[in-house]
Amino acid sequence: MRCLLIYDIPNDRIRTKIADKCLDYGLDRVQFSAFSGNISRNLQEELFLQVTDLLGDETGNIQLLPICGKDWANRFTHICEEITE
Repeated sequence: MRCLLIYDIPNDRIRTKIADKCLDYGLDRVQFSAFSGNISRNLQEELFLQVTDLLGDETGNIQLLPICGKDWANRFTHICEEITE
């Protein structure tokens, strides 16, 4: 099942560790503090526990949103990449 993990964390060290953990689970970075991917519900719960443990009692907001295939297929995207010559 697709999921979107988003976070707002002021601590650079913790933010980097959470990004690395998302990559470890095979999620793709879609924005600076947003990752998406197709992982099982069990792995989503495991990932959420791990990233919330990394945050601990520090200030921050982490949200993991499961997204069904139909909703994912109906998403709107607009991506403009920098052209390098």
